[in-house]
Amino acid sequence: MTRRNLTLGSLRELGTVGLVAALCGTYAATLITTATIFTAVGSTDDGGSTAAVFLSIVSGVFILIALYVGAVVIVNAVDTVISGRLRHIALLRLLGASGRDLRTSVMRGTATVGSVGASSGILVGTGMTHLVRVILVRRGTLPEAAYPWFSPQLLGAFGAIVLAATAAGWLGSRVVLKVSPASALAGNAAHRPERRKASLVRATLATIVIVGGLLVLGLGGLLGETNPGAGFVVAFFGAAGSATGFLIGARFVIPGVVALCSRLLGSDPSSVVARRNAVMDPLRTTRATMGLVIGVTLVTTFASGTSALRASVAAWELDPTRRAEATQMLGVTSTVLICIIVISSIIAAVGFVSTMSLTVIQRHREIGLLRSLGFTRRQVRTMITKESVALSASAVTFGILLGLLYGTVGAQSLVGSQTQGIVWGLPFQAFAFIAVAGLALVLVASQRPAQRAVAVAPVEALRMDG
Repeated sequence: MTRRNLTLGSLRELGTVGLVAALCGTYAATLITTATIFTAVGSTDDGGSTAAVFLSIVSGVFILIALYVGAVVIVNAVDTVISGRLRHIALLRLLGASGRDLRTSVMRGTATVGSVGASSGILVGTGMTHLVRVILVRRGTLPEAAYPWFSPQLLGAFGAIVLAATAAGWLGSRVVLKVSPASALAGNAAHRPERRKASLVRATLATIVIVGGLLVLGLGGLLGETNPGAGFVVAFFGAAGSATGFLIGARFVIPGVVALCSRLLGSDPSSVVARRNAVMDPLRTTRATMGLVIGVTLVTTFASGTSALRASVAAWELDPTRRAEATQMLGVTSTVLICIIVISSIIAAVGFVSTMSLTVIQRHREIGLLRSLGFTRRQVRTMITKESVALSASAVTFGILLGLLYGTVGAQSLVGSQTQGIVWGLPFQAFAFIAVAGLALVLVASQRPAQRAVAVAPVEALRMDG
């Protein structure tokens, strides 16, 4: 057994890292290969050349977004795995392993799994895109041309994904250095809370960045009344700044939102325990929901922004032909952008499902105790499902609110000079899609962990060393 296995356990526990890396690789390969195809078309068609340049810029931006979401998911996954193995790590420290060596082994493990996932995803994405290209050429949709099968940019995408996985492993394993050999002797290696001073510094920094970012965002909306170009740039930096603040202070914000949503679960025993589990460990709560919050915020931002732009265009004094052209252009643009950004949301959803599975696996003793106290299999399933409901509903609600704010103010910064007042983007179809996707996510995230939880007999679960 390698040191990586001793630190992180089986490769199954790193499955999230490989899957997220594969999704990022597929996503990047599809966008880059499509841009390469448009470049080949552009050799005989200027319109194709323009589309290739535009797609290259857009693909670069959205690949970075996917990498950002993927890195957040991998950090949370590694942190979750290590949190469940702190006692094993403490024993390794007792046997002479240094925290730095263990952290290095974690980084090597995530880099290895990430490289395998990235290469697999790039091969799949490239192959699927060329398959579609061949079909379109045979149908006459695309012209015959010398289409390259490989783009050097794919190597850059591979390196970026592996680098993101390695960096995420380094960030997610920071707790390894804090585990002392004495924890193993004491039999207690629980995830220690952040020191009060460090927590206060983090909370203060998060508050300053959030408030400052929102003020800059509002300034961007005001500038849009006179200078749309400058207003949009300022609004972008305001949204990025406030989002960074929410990410820094997520452990202070997300658990509070989950606590509010979990009050709606009910008062039966399963609901009471689910509500306690949902907020008992603020770090675990944050890890489980943060990626999903980012995904929902991204989808809602683009949907809300395009909805506000449509409403604004409808108020302009245009002739019917120009109005129809503007509406059609916005519709096509919003559909393409949302379809592209949905991949990032899928990555976030994978992280949510994986985190729920890992946390349930790590709570075998707790579930065994509940079973020995009289909880039935059905009650255990209900408890895990309701915990998933509380976490996902909180993430969806918080993400929608942030997305509405960012999308509406972003649209205002672009067309505020041509529209009276603020036009709020309320994409009800997108809301319905997010609600249905959230429900499906709850069912997927809860069923497999619930099956694992009830498959172990109470006595056997209580005998397991947590």
